[in-house]
Amino acid sequence: MLSDDELLRYSRQILMPSFDVAGQTALKSARVLVIGAGGLGCPVALYLGAAGVGQLTLVDDDDIELANLQRQIGFEQSELGQSKAEALANRVQRINPLVSVTALNQRLDGDALARQVEEASLVVDCCDNFQTRFAINRACVASKVPLISGAAIRGEGQLSVYDSRNDQSPCYHCLYPEQGNEELTCSEAGVIAPLVGMIGSAQAMEAIKVISGVGTPMVGRLLILDAWQMAWREMKLARDPECPVCCHAVSDLIL
Repeated sequence: MLSDDELLRYSRQILMPSFDVAGQTALKSARVLVIGAGGLGCPVALYLGAAGVGQLTLVDDDDIELANLQRQIGFEQSELGQSKAEALANRVQRINPLVSVTALNQRLDGDALARQVEEASLVVDCCDNFQTRFAINRACVASKVPLISGAAIRGEGQLSVYDSRNDQSPCYHCLYPEQGNEELTCSEAGVIAPLVGMIGSAQAMEAIKVISGVGTPMVGRLLILDAWQMAWREMKLARDPECPVCCHAVSDLIL
């Protein structure tokens, strides 16, 4: 049930016939795990919190640095040196005190990652390294929890949805092999500020679609953005029948 305050706060969403009270109630009942509280994680957390996702868990083991402020819009100059996860959780809570926000100032892996994924309705991958992405993917496949994956670097971004509840859905490993990927971060290659907002906002939209059941999530599709040309491309993704993660038993693959 939605309170009077919630009906008023979320009225612009509830007004849409396709979304209505049922969609808002689904958001309220959801628990979303956001891994990474940087350039992508900030807009994801702010929009999902404002939209009324009932429980948000924000994970990041980094502290706020001056170079983050160019694009990580959840933070302020006065918060330099503070935990990203905690500062972003506080910001979301100030925007919408009706939602519950938990900050985990740590790097999740192994059993801790598996437990958090198992408890989530959905996971949003906002991290910036392949090792963590592959671990998140394995945990999501093992627990059959949908995964919204986004990436942004230089002036290029990409987005896809992996939903192991769907037998036709590929997983992240179907797209990228675990060996041979070079680590490339924003600190090494650079990134233009609005790009992370565009991809992060798109991730938040996909999360709302998956949770509410409204619209068509990007399962089996990869969206690629060239921000300098403002050109969007879409590629179809097929499940790899030889994928060692989603096409085989995965219980022994969780670190």
